[in-house]
Amino acid sequence: MPCSISMGTYLAVSVRDDKEIHFRSLNQDLIGNWNLENPIEGKGGNWMDYPLGIIKYIQEIEEIPNGLNLLYQGDIPLGSGLSSSASLEILTAFALNQLFEVGFSRMDLILMAKRVENEFIGLNSGVMDQFSVTMGQKDKALVLNCQSLHYRTVPIELAPYSLVIMGTNKQRQLSESKYNERVKECETALKDLQKNVKIQFLCDLDLKTFLSLKWEIKDKIAGKRAHHVVSENERVALSEKALKEGNLNQFGNLMYASHESLKTLYEVSGLELDTLVEYCRKDENVLGARMTGAGFGGCAIALIKTHHFMDFKEGIEKFYLKKIGYTPSLYLSEIGDGVHELNHIG
Repeated sequence: MPCSISMGTYLAVSVRDDKEIHFRSLNQDLIGNWNLENPIEGKGGNWMDYPLGIIKYIQEIEEIPNGLNLLYQGDIPLGSGLSSSASLEILTAFALNQLFEVGFSRMDLILMAKRVENEFIGLNSGVMDQFSVTMGQKDKALVLNCQSLHYRTVPIELAPYSLVIMGTNKQRQLSESKYNERVKECETALKDLQKNVKIQFLCDLDLKTFLSLKWEIKDKIAGKRAHHVVSENERVALSEKALKEGNLNQFGNLMYASHESLKTLYEVSGLELDTLVEYCRKDENVLGARMTGAGFGGCAIALIKTHHFMDFKEGIEKFYLKKIGYTPSLYLSEIGDGVHELNHIG
């Protein structure tokens, strides 16, 4: 159940007279070039590979007639678990689709970006990040079936609370994390379960049924991973119900439960993320908190009383500094719209 946030990535585009693609990121003052007459091949996770992969797959369908100047700037912390790579992919695909009137639907853009992750970058990821960046709506969450791509929206009324993003300032690169390893462990658990029950995915089981069948999973670690997946799927359903009922206290408790499961069963958290959530549990003005993204660093999110933010900021910075040795980054964010055009010139 993802949502889009008001932080994001911005792209300014202009057409060139030659076949050169000039990339520049203002965030890190990075520059790169590519000639469209050369075959495009991934280089293993360089930031420029994400838009390059999009260009490669667009050109399989529609030739890009001219070179481009692509100027990127954003306020999403890189490697934070806030879908910065998905935003690069979708933003580039959306802009070129608009510029050259290729005619891709938003769903086409989502699937193209997933292909970039899976085939071009080499990460065995799903479609949720690209979907939320593309389909997100202001003040709404998306309840998404990642297999069928069917989704529905759920209004989120957070007042008097706000969404706070807490950056650990410990960066990690998703393709270098244990993401692919977790996928394989879940596949192992699924194969063992399929010997005794007709299911296609782990989420076909409810938690009660899974616990009665857990002994079928031979590998203990794979069993823990599957336990998290099934219980997390149940928490998504309970969270949707809580939001519809306006029960933010229940929603906050489910956030904490989710983090505990990610920590102990899926084992993708870490000292930095756990420290942030630990502090949140001590603060009575915080409803809930959990890590977000693939873990091993990146960010956590929390729901706190808006007027309490400055006190919260001061307290968590001191707590984190004492335990970790440096301070976290904190951002107040709203739930915003997905990718869209800001201004068209010419």
